Amino acid sequence: MTDEVRVYVEEPTGQRTEVVGPTDMGLNLMELLKASGYDIQATCGGMALCGTCHIEVLGGPELDEPGDDEMAMLESLPILSPGSRLSCQLRITERLDGLILRLMPQTA
Repeated sequence: MTDEVRVYVEEPTGQRTEVVGPTDMGLNLMELLKASGYDIQATCGGMALCGTCHIEVLGGPELDEPGDDEMAMLESLPILSPGSRLSCQLRITERLDGLILRLMPQTA
């Protein structure tokens, strides 16, 4: 068991940036990305109500399926991919280690 995980953000240039987060603080992925300097609005504060923390999972560990609230929000977005998730709904746990993601464009 480790006390931190590494996730990789694919930048618009195609380069991947490593982001390291602690597993012992109860953070979600949205909070980690914001703390790492990524421009995520998160206007609903992580309640799965706005979609402004929309990411696309490109690779890495298999994640649990989105819950009903997350799925309803995702389905309302104008851009949806098979890897679409709301980063506010993904807790930072050792299960996220190695996740590769891309921030989706904001349409709001």
